[in-house]
Amino acid sequence: MDHFQEVYARAKEWTREAGRNLRDSLGQQLHVDYKTSEADLVTEKDREIEQFFIDKIKNAYPHHRIIGEEGMSAEAESDPMDEIVWLIDPIDGTTSFVHQRENFAISVAVYENGQPKIGVIYDPIKDELFHALHGQGAYLNETKLKPLSDTPVKHSLIGINSLWLVPNDYCDHTKFHPLIQDLRGTRIIGSAALEMAAVACGRLNGFICLRLSPWDYAAGLVILKEVEAVTTSIDGSPVRMFEASSIFTGNRTLHEEILTNYLRAGAGL
Repeated sequence: MDHFQEVYARAKEWTREAGRNLRDSLGQQLHVDYKTSEADLVTEKDREIEQFFIDKIKNAYPHHRIIGEEGMSAEAESDPMDEIVWLIDPIDGTTSFVHQRENFAISVAVYENGQPKIGVIYDPIKDELFHALHGQGAYLNETKLKPLSDTPVKHSLIGINSLWLVPNDYCDHTKFHPLIQDLRGTRIIGSAALEMAAVACGRLNGFICLRLSPWDYAAGLVILKEVEAVTTSIDGSPVRMFEASSIFTGNRTLHEEILTNYLRAGAGL
């Protein structure tokens, strides 16, 4: 079996197992801590699930590097562009996990020398596993996803957090207002991984976020590439892997129209 075929199978298996753990925990009392603010939550399940993946990966692939949101993997500094790296977000959408007990996901990606190989995003409540192995298409459970259909702005639904539409520290919020007025509508799930997966399966036509970490977007990039989405940073430049980045993704027509007519048209984002 090809090495990455084996890794792919195990990544899906481990992600489903971790999802069962999270589903089983929903009736339990959660211990919640704050990271950078009262809006930036972490639970004991975030740490437990990340440690679960670390143990599985290190046992099966001791030479692979792990980058996780909670920083549970104590490894020497190295260059992720020169090795096989797993990027793990144990609960993408922790606030939703705490408050809603839904709208969260486990996000797992594998990159080799900076190139996308495997992406897995699992919604354990809906039992929806979005997954892709580079060059072999993207899937929702066992159904292969089709390439994205082109849609113009006026016929499109995009994911964008209301944070970017009001005064904030990251952008001039007023620059988004013409776009919002011209769109068919906006939606927000509360998990960047699920929003990228929603673009991949056509539930959203595009997604914009100005502040994501590599573990937030890594799996989504793999899956979106397989359905021919165009994904860049907000200014149209390539996403710099392993760095914090804005993410702007959508079908080719929508991406070009928004970039040309809204973001580059004096937007100054």
